[in-house]
Amino acid sequence: MGIHYDYKSTRGAKAMERQAKREKKLAEKRAKKQAKAGVKKEKDNTIPIDQVITLDHLTNPDKK
Repeated sequence: MGIHYDYKSTRGAKAMERQAKREKKLAEKRAKKQAKAGVKKEKDNTIPIDQVITLDHLTNPDKK
């Protein structure tokens, strides 16, 4: 009989724990996804559209 009494009294606390666990997992996934996206953006060496492409852009690896 104690099991049934305990279930209703702790139901709210357990629900809040599950919600916190879900939010923690989502936050970790977002952080991991942003970290991956950040790595890709750093390696992006494109030339802006309004700039003319010259031989110097194509052959000089030190120029950024």
